[in-house]
Amino acid sequence: MLSSYPAIQPYEQHMLSVTAPHQLYVEVCGNPDGMPVLFVHGGPGSGCSEDHRRFFDPNKYRIILFDQRGSGRSTPHADLSDNTTQALVSDMEMIREFMGVDQWVLFGGSWGSTLSLVYAQTHPDRVAGLILRGIFLSRQHDMYWLFNGDGANYIYPDYWDEFISAVKLNGHSNYIDAFYAVLTGEDEVARMAAAKAWSTWEGRCSSLQLTQDMMSWTTDPHTALSLARIECHYMMNNCFLAPNQIMDNVDKIAHIPGIIVHGRYDIVCTLDNAWRLHKAWPASTLQIIPDAGHSSKEPGIVDALVRATQTMVEKVG
Repeated sequence: MLSSYPAIQPYEQHMLSVTAPHQLYVEVCGNPDGMPVLFVHGGPGSGCSEDHRRFFDPNKYRIILFDQRGSGRSTPHADLSDNTTQALVSDMEMIREFMGVDQWVLFGGSWGSTLSLVYAQTHPDRVAGLILRGIFLSRQHDMYWLFNGDGANYIYPDYWDEFISAVKLNGHSNYIDAFYAVLTGEDEVARMAAAKAWSTWEGRCSSLQLTQDMMSWTTDPHTALSLARIECHYMMNNCFLAPNQIMDNVDKIAHIPGIIVHGRYDIVCTLDNAWRLHKAWPASTLQIIPDAGHSSKEPGIVDALVRATQTMVEKVG
């Protein structure tokens, strides 16, 4: 079983100004002359980590990572203004042009798979290949499955009760609305408590075997606040996508090679997301990992993703 490549450091770091007030953190590592790949992180709102550089052979890839609006090291932190899917797609185009890239591979997991698919359907001529993990099609029932008591709560009822204890419905029709009211409210203590509850719930659902490393990442106050606020903001707006938008536009990427990796027991993004996408996308392959959930840190997922990057660079590089 393959593991991640050794840790590396970026040789370029930028703060790229997009629409005010947003500035994006962008870094580059690996081979300056290698196959360009853009790492598209999840959440939305989680940001990138050092481990995200390690899915790629640094001798073969020019590895570009960025923190999406309001996430990670981008500023202002956890900001919701002009923070939409369409804005993020435009940001990715600006990064491509700034880096002087003609075509690149997109590597995205969870929300990162959503954003990668929307970008590819918007700019298919700029995408050489797609490596996607934990597919999230952003349908309403995908959001309600995890955050409104329509599925995942039956699997983790103890964690669910702890999650919803952080807010009261107070006339709201669902828990997403209730959390949004608190996460955008003036009470800083309540806002932080709701953010930690949100990120803890998602972290607990993400892996078959929880690790301290995983929970430390999701519950870190800096990450928790941006993850909860931005994720909830996107779900309040149906991820700024039309109903079934991704599946209705699969024909636009029919020719682009894709490798899909999905855990059999993914509770955050259920396997039917990947299955439906794969069946509609003739140039894709689907690898179902039998002993994994959602997290990119699970051994079977790591192995499949590293193999996918090796396969992709040989196929399109």
